[in-house]
Amino acid sequence: MKQSILLKGPKFQITLKRLSQQLIENHGDFSNAVIIGIQPRGTYLAQRLVNEIQEMTGIEVPLGTLDITFYRDDFRLKGATPLLANRTVIDFIVEEKDVIFVDDVLWTGRTIRSAMDAIQAFGRARNIELMVLVDRRFSRQIPIQPDYIGIQVDSIDSQKVIVSWTEIDEEDSIVLITEKK
Repeated sequence: MKQSILLKGPKFQITLKRLSQQLIENHGDFSNAVIIGIQPRGTYLAQRLVNEIQEMTGIEVPLGTLDITFYRDDFRLKGATPLLANRTVIDFIVEEKDVIFVDDVLWTGRTIRSAMDAIQAFGRARNIELMVLVDRRFSRQIPIQPDYIGIQVDSIDSQKVIVSWTEIDEEDSIVLITEKK
């Protein structure tokens, strides 16, 4: 197995700051915008972005987390093991708001399609944007493209992109893993 470090340390932090700055440029005071982290790992990026925006501007951006487990088109195909759902926490109305979905890796697009289905239970968003830390751009099965990208990775389906977060993995990093044959 070969591992290639794509992003780590100061460059990881600079990427988060850049993404936060892009949101500030596009949404100003966030009076009509909310950030929703997609469970499970998009929530770490979403929390970091909200913290960074508050540090830069003093603005508290509404933050939610969205579980898409039972909206997935493949949840019945996961085998005999029962699925464990995460928690959805959205304590605000998304009706006529700009919803910014946040996830760690965009690969096939199926997670985002599921998130679009799931968010409808909380109202009709005026606009939905997508921010991802890693865009695996040549692997789409559904025509979904991000509005904000940390890094783009050209990878094949047999490779894996692993995002590690200090909060649970003890370091911030993005690694590309290739199985040797």
